[in-house]
Amino acid sequence: MATHVRHPIGLPALRPADARTFASLYAVESFARATVSSVIPIQAYEILRNEQIVSILYTVVALLGLSVTLFMPMLIRRFARRWVYTAGACLLAVGSLFFVTHTLAGQLAGMLCRVMGASALSITLSLYIMDHIRKTDFMQAESLRMAWSMLAWTSGPTLGIFLYTRFGIYAAHGAVAIFAMALLALFWTYRLGDNQSIRPGKTRPANPLANIGRFVAQPRLRLAWLIAFGRSCFWTTFFVYGPLFMVITGEGELAGGLLVSAGNALLFTAIFWGRVGQRFGGRRTMTSAYFAMSAMLLAAGAVGESVPFLTGALLLCGAFFAIALDALGSTAFMRSVRFYERAQMAAVYRTYLDFSELTPPLVYSVVLAFFGLGSVFATLGLLAAVCGFVTWRYLPKSL
Repeated sequence: MATHVRHPIGLPALRPADARTFASLYAVESFARATVSSVIPIQAYEILRNEQIVSILYTVVALLGLSVTLFMPMLIRRFARRWVYTAGACLLAVGSLFFVTHTLAGQLAGMLCRVMGASALSITLSLYIMDHIRKTDFMQAESLRMAWSMLAWTSGPTLGIFLYTRFGIYAAHGAVAIFAMALLALFWTYRLGDNQSIRPGKTRPANPLANIGRFVAQPRLRLAWLIAFGRSCFWTTFFVYGPLFMVITGEGELAGGLLVSAGNALLFTAIFWGRVGQRFGGRRTMTSAYFAMSAMLLAAGAVGESVPFLTGALLLCGAFFAIALDALGSTAFMRSVRFYERAQMAAVYRTYLDFSELTPPLVYSVVLAFFGLGSVFATLGLLAAVCGFVTWRYLPKSL
């Protein structure tokens, strides 16, 4: 049998991961999360029948989610990134199983699974992006990722409400499980590999508190966190107080829903902002976007309840500039973090999302005790102005 030759089995060629790879993963993930983004608070209210207790439930989940985020590097250190990403997708599907019980325990467990899954997916996807995309291409990759998620965040909430009201709880959360499994299949089809160089060495701290200290000690990482925190505060305010403003001023729930949908639809402009950032530089573009967003919010606060539709239009203009920060803001982190501590710093960086969900309602509760609802937008406008000044003052011109 010396003449017998065993030919290798042909395998299909795999295209190297690029910006479209991560944009497609994020788009499917966005469908999995956006589909029930409007259903979950409705479900919580149906169970608890008290707005204040619903707020407490969200606060508890946000605090627990913050803890999970900080401990995520320990999981990445212990397991390969692909398995942490896989676990994140599975947690979205498992959360659906808890939600369909329509009990308080099931609601809490489902919300926790959703938060943990989103945290795992966000951190590992960021690591993959930094691993496969060149620093000079971060703006283009991030703007493309935001643009591809536009369809999900525009149609997903409406789809979820339609399934929930027309076909019941199993249809709405079943759709999430289907999207989560589709995400898992797509991820393993791409066969993304782990870069061993980003795995922390034995001398690197794995303690979450040590990671926070290391993060805070680096000025450029602090700046990247503030940029992300400011624009995330805008979206938290826009999604919660925008519809609430329309209802309180008598324009109705439909007007509030259309306002949110219109804001999400503007995500397609992320590609435009990516090109602007490449043409004029990230520092100049992000600073201008923050100051323009601040002007729109201050104007919305000044108009207030006197002309509701004008206030809504000003909020949409603010959303247009906020998308510039969505498209470009994360590049400040990706181009500043050291390669050997990406996992630890990515986990701390992502806490901006948890703090942006906790801080604004606390601040607004104090402001609303003295002023009308328009003061919420004016307060956010002042924060945007501060973020814009800090960005202009400290972000390197070379970004």
